[in-house]
Amino acid sequence: MILVTLGTQDKPFERLLQSVQKAIDDGAVKDRVVVQAGYTKFESKDMEIFDYIPQEQFAAYLNQADLIITHGGVGTIMTGLREHKKILAGARLAKYKEHHNDHQTQLLSAFSEKGYLIYMEDLSDIRPYLKQAETFVPREYTSNTANMVHMIETWINENRPA
Repeated sequence: MILVTLGTQDKPFERLLQSVQKAIDDGAVKDRVVVQAGYTKFESKDMEIFDYIPQEQFAAYLNQADLIITHGGVGTIMTGLREHKKILAGARLAKYKEHHNDHQTQLLSAFSEKGYLIYMEDLSDIRPYLKQAETFVPREYTSNTANMVHMIETWINENRPA
């Protein structure tokens, strides 16, 4: 099963769903496709599309998914990495009015360079990324939260006024 999630942005990301639909039409996707579309309105006879999926159901779909296709949202990416999922991600772009700026390109480039996901830079044809995902093994993500908290606490303690 493929889980496609566009997050909760208040702007549509139709380009990504058009790309998935094209891959289905071309026969590159034969799996069940479940979509959390958010504000994106899209019709498909091939995909199960929901505006929003309740958190417990979303977790179940995420658990079942062999592949996650998503926008460059940190929440979805981090959740997918913690669950050891293969992730294909495309950036929302300002020029298409999908976001206010293009920060997702930088985020996805960084995650891709470190081996955590496959950054789909060209959404006109995602078939090569789908093929790459077949053998892709994402780098294991380990949280650095405890270390960050320790560094902040140390700084606060060392810089506290006497």
